[in-house]
This record gives sequence, C-alpha cells and structure tokens, in this order.
Amino acid sequence: NHSERFVFIAEWFDPNASLFRRYELLFYPGDGSVEMHDVKNHRTFLKRTKYEDLHLEDLFIGNKVNIFSRQLVLLDYGDQYTARQLGSRKEKTLALIKPDAVSKAGEIIEIINKAGFTLTKLKMMTLSRKEATDFHIDHQSRPFLNELIQFITSGPLIAMEILRDDAICEWKRLLGPANSGLARTDAPESIRALFGTDGIKNAAHGPDSFACAAREMELFFPSSGVCGPANTAKFTNCTTCCIVKPHAVSEGLLGKILMTIRDAGFEISAMQMFNMDRINVEEFYEVYKGVVSEYNEMVTEMYSGPCVAMEIQQTNPTMTFREFCGPADPEIARHLRPGTLRAIFGKTKIQNAVHCTDLPEDGLLEKFFFKVI
Repeated sequence: NHSERFVFIAEWFDPNASLFRRYELLFYPGDGSVEMHDVKNHRTFLKRTKYEDLHLEDLFIGNKVNIFSRQLVLLDYGDQYTARQLGSRKEKTLALIKPDAVSKAGEIIEIINKAGFTLTKLKMMTLSRKEATDFHIDHQSRPFLNELIQFITSGPLIAMEILRDDAICEWKRLLGPANSGLARTDAPESIRALFGTDGIKNAAHGPDSFACAAREMELFFPSSGVCGPANTAKFTNCTTCCIVKPHAVSEGLLGKILMTIRDAGFEISAMQMFNMDRINVEEFYEVYKGVVSEYNEMVTEMYSGPCVAMEIQQTNPTMTFREFCGPADPEIARHLRPGTLRAIFGKTKIQNAVHCTDLPEDGLLEKFFFKVI
C-alpha cells in the first residue's frame, strides 16, 4: 500500500539559531520514504525522499531518529490514524538483572534483543537498604523479606527499560516461573531456568502489571530529574572507559559485546546507557578535532542514538583493554588482530563498534559519563 503514511510531530534543535524547530514528519512504509514540513512556516522542508535508515519500528513517541544527520525527537502523533495504528502496541516494562546474574548480562540482553525488545534505558547500580525496601513494598509482610533485601543489596544489579508490543506479558514469559527449580521443569528455555538458582536467587525480575511497571520504573529511573540509585563507577587508576557506539546498540550487538569482553578476562564495573546530544559529543571528542579527518562523521555517529558507556577493570595481565579493542579501522583489525572487538563487531572506521580511551589522560572520559551527564 504505497499511499499509507504515518505522521509525527518532531522537534529538532537548530544549533546555529539556538532554538527548537518543529516539523511534521511523514513516513511512507510502502517505499520507505520521508517528507518533512515546517510547522511554524507552513512550508515543505524536505520533499518526499527515499530514506533507507528509518524503519517503522523506530517510530514511537519519545524516540530520537536521525534524518539526513539531523536528530529529531518524536513528540506526538500527527494524526488520528497514526495514533490508532501505532499508539496502542508499544509498552514499556522494567527488566532487572539481579546480583547473581550480572556476570550473565550479555546472555540475558541477547535473549531480550532476540525477542524483539528495544532497550531504551540501562544502568548498572547498587541499591541502598531503603531503596531495596521500597522496591519490595509488596513483600512487606512476607517471612523472607529480610533475605530478599539482603540479596538484592549484595552487589550491583542492572536495571533496564525495555519496549515492545505487549512488553509486560512477554517479558514475564521470557523470565519463566519465579522459582528457578520449577522454571527448569516447566519452562526450560526461560531466563530463570538457565541462570537462576532458587526462588530468591532467580537471576532477573519483571513487574506483573502496568501499574507495577510504572511504579518500579519510577524507582530505578525517576522522571523528576532526581538521580535514582547510585551507579557503580569506581574511578580507580586501573579502570578504563569503553563506549558501545549507537550503531552497535541499534544492531542488537550489546549482549554479544558484553560476553566477548567477559570471556577475554575483563570485568565491567559500571555501565549506563546515554543519549548524547551534539554539544556533549563535541566536547567529548574535543581531542580529535582538527586531528582526524573523520571528526564530523564521528560526532554524528555518536549522537545518532543511544550509546552504552562502560567502566572496565584492567584485570587481564596479558593485554590492556585498549589493545583488546583493536585498530580503529575494522578492516585492518580483521587482518592484524582478528580476535579484537572492532575486528568482530566493527563495520567501518566510523561505525567501528566501540570507542575506547586512547590516551592515558583520557581517564577524564569516565568522569564525563559517570559524574557529569
């Protein structure tokens, strides 16, 4: 159906004029073309043009999409038809990887991606006793409450907001029964069957209802501008920073990258998903300006979607994490250092899967992510 079209109201920050501009964004799924109208001036900003990099699954309220290297935020549906067709299906829920399964985060994120979920938020954090008590509010009268709180505060956990049609129900199905033993008999492919131990150490958690999901997401990712539970960054001199670039996150490579890092003997001590804006990226890449010819493309890639910043413990005696990332150009990496991250996951010099601390004084990079933003 070539005439079908979806309409959104989108906003773009114009850095030259320092103001937000609003557009009507039209997407034609039939041939994958886009069209844009300037809302204020009532005129066509972009004639209907084929655009390979935008897909129907990218179109949901609150998402950022890049169109010809302009980052647009989708604010609202532009008409009733779009709201009806696309509005009802998307749902968000909380996915929590508990302390016992953090070492298996790669496998669990891989399962989440394969099941068609989009990761919209992620943060490795530690809970205080009070935060843990708030989280287990429904279990206040249960005899095992203390055990639950002790376990959930015993180490870092990974909180994620995940999105898809019927997310709450689908995530519960992936998790399997709360008791890991029962999960192994009733749902042997489920996350708790694969990675859980018993009824308390059961690898992961998901809320049961819409109300519950909203309450729990507010706890881990407060909307009020409060920080929420503390991140786990250590800032010691044996840590380095690694960023999984937006293209790798959107291609669903995060899980595989985490497994590869762990299997090479490195430990991830902090991790968080960020949506960078152009100003932040330019500040962050300052050292490359005028030094590398691809500076502009590097900047555009880094704010084209969510990236994941990690603090890595240099626990591997045989190589530094920097060496494990490999040469910046994946083609060269594949020839010279085939086991490195960029050789395995990189596509081009710009889309080379990860950014890694290049210079010793770049330790400032971590502070940039885990303290500043």
